[in-house]
Amino acid sequence: MPTWFLNLPIPFEYLNLSYNQLTGGISYLNVTYIVYLSSNRFTGPLPRVVFPTLQFLILSNNSFSGSLFDLVCNSPSRGAMEALYIDKNLISGEIPDCWNHRQNLGLLNLGSNSLTGKIPPSLGHINLSMLNLWNNSMFGALPSTFQNFTFIMLDFSENHFNGSVPEWIRDKHSRLKVLSLRSNNFDGHIPHKSCDLQYLQNLDLAHNNISGTISKCFSNLTAMANRSNQSYYIYEWVSTRTTLFYLSALLVLKGREDEYSATLGLVTSMDLSTNSLTGEIPKEIGSLIELWSLNLSANLLAGNIPNEIGYMELMESLGLSMNRLNGEIPPSISNLNFLNHFNVSYNNLTGQIPTSTQLQSFENFSHMGNHLCGPPLTKNCNTKGIPTDVANNGSSSEGSKVNWLFVG
Repeated sequence: MPTWFLNLPIPFEYLNLSYNQLTGGISYLNVTYIVYLSSNRFTGPLPRVVFPTLQFLILSNNSFSGSLFDLVCNSPSRGAMEALYIDKNLISGEIPDCWNHRQNLGLLNLGSNSLTGKIPPSLGHINLSMLNLWNNSMFGALPSTFQNFTFIMLDFSENHFNGSVPEWIRDKHSRLKVLSLRSNNFDGHIPHKSCDLQYLQNLDLAHNNISGTISKCFSNLTAMANRSNQSYYIYEWVSTRTTLFYLSALLVLKGREDEYSATLGLVTSMDLSTNSLTGEIPKEIGSLIELWSLNLSANLLAGNIPNEIGYMELMESLGLSMNRLNGEIPPSISNLNFLNHFNVSYNNLTGQIPTSTQLQSFENFSHMGNHLCGPPLTKNCNTKGIPTDVANNGSSSEGSKVNWLFVG
């Protein structure tokens, strides 16, 4: 960006140069209220001087480097700033402990940088609505001071945070709509209080060390069961100089990570995969009829697949692989007409795969490691719905003895 442009004698109120190929560094911003410079190729340290009245500073998806200290601690705009987005850059070091004077800051996105260390105490003393720290190298427990916030979105995924999933998650967080603790080192049980999050639309606790059972009270997650009680837009940030500001979140659906923004409020998902959850899948989970995606793969879940899952008719993605589930795939699964991602591989399931347009469209790997038969598999069933190799030989070609499954 040319120096003369930044040094014009009359400041801009609003500057939006996002989604270009602008390069170079920026030391000074002659803009009074709103700056959008995302998705360019800016380099060097973050701007050190900004207007005291600046409310929105959006620098996402560039190559800014260095620390946050000068911008956060020495900038004259500390009191006015409402939204600060520095995600997808090359920022390193620790988050500085100088947030006490940013009392108007509501949206803070520092995701996908190279930040280290713990969450500083002063960050727990401002009334954030959204905090996104995904894909950094931060560690430690989540501070208890966060219990004073009324978050709408928390994303701490892909870090090294540890400790239990905090019990305070429900205390004053009834507005929480997105909670992602994915790919950390959290342990313990899922707090019972999480069942009271009536606005929660997206819950991602995958790839941790969480144990215990899936609570029956998950049926209380109202936004996953009844869309009439929620807005279609997950949040809009209204300021004196702007109209709408949509939150965005990275969600892993159908085995793929995508970013959702204006449509985020239309998506509902639950991912508890790759933990150490035990017990049975509660039938009450079938009441979450608004879920688009449910992933319980890679746990220690046992028992049958509940017939009630077939009530979740908006389901597009269902992952139950790598557990200890037994019995048959319930015929009600054929009611899931929007299903386009399905995996029950590596369980102890048996019998004939139910017939539906969707279930017969999946590849063999979605069913492998079981004792199933019928299309789309090439393994045939006999008249009792038993794989012919099991009926003839007493064991399946996949190696497990399953005689006991058919007694009676």
